[in-house]
Amino acid sequence: MSEGTMQRRAQRDQRDDQSVQRTGRLRAALAVAAVPVMLVAAGCSGDSGSGSDDGGSPAAGAGQTTSASSSAAPTVPPAAYKTLPKVCDVLSKKTLEELVPEAKAGKAGNTDDTSTRANCSWDSLKNNGVKGSQFRWLNVSLLRFESDIAGGAADQQAHAYYEKQVKGATSVQGAAQTRQEPLAGTGNEATSVRYDLKKKEGAFKQQTVVARVENVVVTVDYNGAGLAGDKTPDADDLTKAAQKAAKEAVASVTAANTGTGSGSAAKPSSGAPSPSASAAKS
Repeated sequence: MSEGTMQRRAQRDQRDDQSVQRTGRLRAALAVAAVPVMLVAAGCSGDSGSGSDDGGSPAAGAGQTTSASSSAAPTVPPAAYKTLPKVCDVLSKKTLEELVPEAKAGKAGNTDDTSTRANCSWDSLKNNGVKGSQFRWLNVSLLRFESDIAGGAADQQAHAYYEKQVKGATSVQGAAQTRQEPLAGTGNEATSVRYDLKKKEGAFKQQTVVARVENVVVTVDYNGAGLAGDKTPDADDLTKAAQKAAKEAVASVTAANTGTGSGSAAKPSSGAPSPSASAAKS
């Protein structure tokens, strides 16, 4: 064998040894790398088994959460009053003859739902010949609220509207000599407001009584004037008349819902104060 041949064989043997060594190292590395993969697989298998060992507890927990959410859903108390009386019939014939003696019949306002909103008005013009004439105008409006999640309890909504009505009556543009006072024995809370208002026809004495009974707000507007030289009516007399009308209207609302007709005996609701702080005498 020549020296060259022996040298080439030695180089080939050396390369074979190196190849075997690299193959051994690669196999070792692959074996080491396979260990974490197997551990991860085993871990995942363990988690899966743990879930099944709970006997479906995750599903049971979800059911408990749903049940708790359902029981915790917000609620509001139902409205105490479910209907309104015929608004043009809330006042007695005697009261109408006193307040609007020349009125023929009440005129009901247009509304889509008379069980929640209604109003009726009367006007009277008594001609006294050369002395002039006496004018009277009366309006009764009823507004009933329903409980709902967005708005809250019906009596709370009615109380807020009641206060808004009182504020509006005491802030009429051009009004003079404005006075307000709480009115007892008229629903849960009531306020009487009066003021003078000059118009081109004459000097008017305006009376507004706002009352709340449960979830219904009653507003009575009553004014009078002496026209064509007739004397101006007495404000105290008009105030008493308007307050009387408000008491009757409240009683009619209560009677329509309870059959008692005793609106002045209605107990204050727990959800709204009685009388209102806004009813303090100014």
